[in-house]
Amino acid sequence: MTEQDHGRGALLRLFGAALGAVEGRGAVRRALSHRPPAGTQWIVAIGKAAESMTLGALDVLGERCVGGLVIGREAPGDPRPLADHGIQWMVGSHPVPDERSLAAGSRLIGCLGDAPVDSAILFLISGGASSLVESPVDGIGLDDIRGVNRWLLGSGLPIGAMNRVRTALSRIKGGGLLAFLPNRQPRVLAISDVPGDDPGVIGSGLLVPCRNLAESLPALGLPPWLLERTALGLAGRPAELPPAPEIELVARLVDAMGAAAQEARDLGLNVHLDPVFLEGEAGERGTELARILRDGLPGVRICGGETTVRLPANPGRGGRNQHLALAAALKIAGRADCLLLAAGTDGSDGNSEDAGALVDGGTLERGTLDGLDPRDCLARADAGRFLAASGDLIHTGPTGTNVMDLVLALRRGP
Repeated sequence: MTEQDHGRGALLRLFGAALGAVEGRGAVRRALSHRPPAGTQWIVAIGKAAESMTLGALDVLGERCVGGLVIGREAPGDPRPLADHGIQWMVGSHPVPDERSLAAGSRLIGCLGDAPVDSAILFLISGGASSLVESPVDGIGLDDIRGVNRWLLGSGLPIGAMNRVRTALSRIKGGGLLAFLPNRQPRVLAISDVPGDDPGVIGSGLLVPCRNLAESLPALGLPPWLLERTALGLAGRPAELPPAPEIELVARLVDAMGAAAQEARDLGLNVHLDPVFLEGEAGERGTELARILRDGLPGVRICGGETTVRLPANPGRGGRNQHLALAAALKIAGRADCLLLAAGTDGSDGNSEDAGALVDGGTLERGTLDGLDPRDCLARADAGRFLAASGDLIHTGPTGTNVMDLVLALRRGP
């Protein structure tokens, strides 16, 4: 095994430790074991980690779970544990809502009205809920919702701003779902996939009223056609909403970063845990991180956050992590001592089925053997095609969690 292989193995091991620390099943099981719920429970789980979070709840509740609804990105790997407890499941669409997302929204509202009155409601919320479930206000149709979401995904706006726009068009976002929970105070466990771990941004804040929504939208620099739609949507939202319940955060980005750091120390590596949230244009951040890596001391640098990519009219394959990694590869080309991993903790990145990429000093050489130009691929938002050719893509499949992105940069010592 080469030195490069050892370095790649170390970074993958750190990434695995990070995912294990924030996996939904374990996170929910720990939270409910620490503070056990009383009586019977009816579960609502929405998001990319919906199935794993539900299994964690069932580990603790057992027969005290009397039903529920799970809305995820894909069908459960094994639906029997859910069916055995009377839990229905539905699949929504991500990252752009479709008919399934609207059907899930309709079912959710109906199920809340039918939930047993003598049972408490336990909500399990994770990233992706914004797209997986939707119920637009009157006057806003599916074509509007899809067009707005496509524009937002290529706009470069931060997630908080994107979710305020989504909320303006929705009956259930921004606390709207509370209107369908009369006289019910649910318990809410959430996995945070947003900067600052703001509960009002996770899943577009289904159970957290969005304040000053109308006043904040004009400052976002939205195009006139979108401002017209948000104005129409705001007219259909309720003026007053019940207060938000307490939101318990059971897994966060900082937990994943801390686990990666501990794993690195266990491997005998020097660790720099970057306290600054990683944001901004993915290519620029990749270039900066590669420069720091190339010129710094041996050890591993651990960063976390969520960058953005402004998409061209016809983007290629990949996502922000692959874009960041390829930009970094340009700066560490030829360096046998430098490696960088950038990946989404949910196991997906942009329009690809890959979590991200792990690049090294040989990435450019391997990728150009297929006649590809890395700079051209970056310009066309097609980093995934180059990284597939270089053999540097990371594929995990669904991870059962979503706490944004991790970047792990390793410089080996002499």
